[in-house]
Amino acid sequence: MLLFPLSITLPVAALAAGMEALWGYPPRLLGLIGHPVMWVGALIDRLERALNRADTPEQMRRMLGFVALALIIAIPVTLTAALLGVGYTLLPAPVMLLVQAALASTLVAQRSLWVHVRAVGTALRQNGLPGGRQAVSMIVGRDTSALEEAGIVRAALESLAENFSDGIVAPLLWTALFGLPGAVFYKSVNTADSMIGHMSPRYKAFGMAAARLDDLINLPASRLAALCLMLAAPRQKWPHIWQTVRRDAPRHRSPNAGWPEAAMAAALNTLLAGPRSYGGHMTKDPWIGSGTSGARTADLERGLHLYRRACGVLIAGLLCTALGCMIAQ
Repeated sequence: MLLFPLSITLPVAALAAGMEALWGYPPRLLGLIGHPVMWVGALIDRLERALNRADTPEQMRRMLGFVALALIIAIPVTLTAALLGVGYTLLPAPVMLLVQAALASTLVAQRSLWVHVRAVGTALRQNGLPGGRQAVSMIVGRDTSALEEAGIVRAALESLAENFSDGIVAPLLWTALFGLPGAVFYKSVNTADSMIGHMSPRYKAFGMAAARLDDLINLPASRLAALCLMLAAPRQKWPHIWQTVRRDAPRHRSPNAGWPEAAMAAALNTLLAGPRSYGGHMTKDPWIGSGTSGARTADLERGLHLYRRACGVLIAGLLCTALGCMIAQ
């Protein structure tokens, strides 16, 4: 893998964040060639069907899961490094910096996350509970058929907080450290976790490696996401948000999701997480936050406003760090 200095990777990350915030991923390009995550998903699907056979012993399936994960990482990262290697031999370094940033921007989801979460509030206002349930079912995995307004809004806010961490902060952090290859590495692991990192009988053994590695590489991003959300809130709320994060984040079933969710809950003075239904089975997850569980559509709008400010904090931090690094060179 090509190793770039921070004087390159930090500007790449800052530019990628700005480009994606302005343009997102063009729908015409999506229809023409698909999306990089779709390409990685196709690789994962092919490897899973070839290696994860029901008649294979569990220990062997676990070992094959490690093999699959190695290929899921190695193939996209190697192709990316090769592409950049060719590019740097043909084009000037400043041009390639912009190329890296443009390609890395495709692995960030600021605009799409905003669109999908805002759609939940729009559906609630225009079509009531049936519309809200349908819209939120597109972004969460829990049962949504019986959710009332508060449950719909909480589910959307939790998705907003968690995906801010692993859909925006994490890929930009890995870009800031290692450039485009770092973003591709992160997104490959994260996509593998979303597809095979489940506790179901089919994936429990085979997807263990993907799930464990995804937890590990998201540790720094989840903490940084909580910090961005805190800094995006009014300053007088910072001590309360920090105390809530320290108290409640470790209570979440995920080692990472609790951090941004706790920050979001404290900033909005609402409860998140708590009991929810998956496949007809009710979980006993603890509540996160210290506000009310009776969230309303207006709280979703406040959450989206906080999210926009947190994205701004992140981009500003990347820009300032990039400028500082470039000046120090």
